[in-house]
Amino acid sequence: MTTFAPGTFTPSPGRGSLPRMLFVHARTEAMLTLRNGEQILLTVIIPLALLVALSLMSVIPMPEPRVGSATARIFALAIISSAFTGQAIALGFDRRYGVLKRLSASALPRWLLVAGRVCGALVVVALQIALLAVTALFLGWRFPLSGLPWVVLLIVLGTLTFGALGVLLGGSLRADVVLALANIIWFVLLMVGGVALSVPVGFVHLLPSAALAQALETSVVHGTAPGVGPVAVLVAWGVVAGAVATRTTRLT
Repeated sequence: MTTFAPGTFTPSPGRGSLPRMLFVHARTEAMLTLRNGEQILLTVIIPLALLVALSLMSVIPMPEPRVGSATARIFALAIISSAFTGQAIALGFDRRYGVLKRLSASALPRWLLVAGRVCGALVVVALQIALLAVTALFLGWRFPLSGLPWVVLLIVLGTLTFGALGVLLGGSLRADVVLALANIIWFVLLMVGGVALSVPVGFVHLLPSAALAQALETSVVHGTAPGVGPVAVLVAWGVVAGAVATRTTRLT
């Protein structure tokens, strides 16, 4: 039998490297989100409109400096929109149309399917935050640079936490149910979950939305480290949601 030296034929068939597969999968997930008109409305247009409204209109009471407080809260909303609502809906419909089942039969490991979605969500969130930050600067926001490391950390932590919650919802229910529930939960978190409004009810501070908004406000407005309480709430929600999602997520 004739054998050939490695590298004789180009391209060489076989599974690609894990970093390369992760990069391609994350890029694909991010591009699919950015090309979806409904997702753009949810992740870009609505947060931008709310940022301008909350910054310029005094109908909703908000701590001073008003633009800084509004920016922190809309940062939180942007993370919730992409990592939770967008991911849950996308996962639900990927399951309906058999996308996950086909991807699981490819060379992509199961963990990389999840990691690629999370990395794709991080890319979308980073673009959202950049666009919102530029808009806030034009509205008069003065960002204390001492808070930059904390803001980056909270963006990553918030994306992971709400991404786990999105996988939990989108991986266990029917696509049409996921579509309805994800949008209802997004609206409830916006109005009474401690994002747009500061609701004076004790249990609200135990919600991941209120914890993220509060932690971001500390870093965005004052440039200081977030409190241990909000960070602990985010970590707890993320760990529990991730553990439950690994048991309940179905491919179809």
